[in-house]
Amino acid sequence: MISTGSDPGGDSTERTGLTVARIARLAGVSAPTVSRVINGQAGVALSTRQRVEAVLREHGYRRDNPAPAAIIELVFHALESLWALEIIRGVEQVAREHDLAVVLTEMQGRLTPGKAWTEQVLARRPTGVIAVFSELTGHQQSQLATRGIPLVVLDPTGEPLHLTPSVGATNWSGGMAATRHLLELGHRRIAMLSGPVEWPCCRARLDGYRAAMDAAGVPVDPELVKVSTLYVEGGLRDGAALLGLPDPPTAVFTANDLQAFGVYEAARRAGVRIPEDLSVVGFDDLSFTAWAGPPMTTVRQPLVQMGAAAARMVVALARQELLEQHRVELATTLVVRESTAPPRG
Repeated sequence: MISTGSDPGGDSTERTGLTVARIARLAGVSAPTVSRVINGQAGVALSTRQRVEAVLREHGYRRDNPAPAAIIELVFHALESLWALEIIRGVEQVAREHDLAVVLTEMQGRLTPGKAWTEQVLARRPTGVIAVFSELTGHQQSQLATRGIPLVVLDPTGEPLHLTPSVGATNWSGGMAATRHLLELGHRRIAMLSGPVEWPCCRARLDGYRAAMDAAGVPVDPELVKVSTLYVEGGLRDGAALLGLPDPPTAVFTANDLQAFGVYEAARRAGVRIPEDLSVVGFDDLSFTAWAGPPMTTVRQPLVQMGAAAARMVVALARQELLEQHRVELATTLVVRESTAPPRG
């Protein structure tokens, strides 16, 4: 709570005794500047905003805001596959239960929202924000916190801050299960198409692959591990490179289903049959995998449930309830279909 009034000494108190005038003196700025920071308005230099926010945090300031808008802001770095649609379905299910609408923002491949998005969100003042495969800066997170807007991160692209609630899946065990399945079929030359290893989910899937190979006593050939993009084009390009090796792999595990679909096309162009000549395992279990030719073995990531879990966390935080867990990981499951078989010979 903050007072804008004044007493004989210039500091009228209201519950906490923290006034705009006092904050302005402590931060060395004008009272209108403090008001702009508190209300999330533009026109304040970054260094000045950070100084004011530091004073607010130091004094335990939390604004008595009016009721938030009945919306959940859902931010994606890109809306280019069924992966995003599954998450939206989960968020929307929970939002509907609580009479909330869902507002989508797509950042066209950028990982961090721009200044305009931040100002719009602060002006809308939603019930909460879910950032999917996106990365809000520390300053943006501070701005949301100052306005009392909860933030939950789903599949963070970096290590989430300790106090930032996040939702993910058991990517390491999923990678291990996929690789172990191929090993149990008898494969030894198993390739891995990873996504960007600086992203925790991709690094965990790659680490699960390496752990399964190590546990089986099968050395990993560096030629068979490639860092690719998480799109069909990446799977096509790097899948073709793998199949063009003098000693190509007999199986490929990919970091997502889109990559696996690209490997399917690379195999078709090379005259390589799946699964007779090459076994393929994807990750996500998007709806098209059951209708691929042949139906794809993949690791099911519970995307709808992940979206729902993130939305439930936002609702709980908006009600100022304590979360049982700040980091939630939902289980992955290997789904065996017809794209995997023992190697020939």
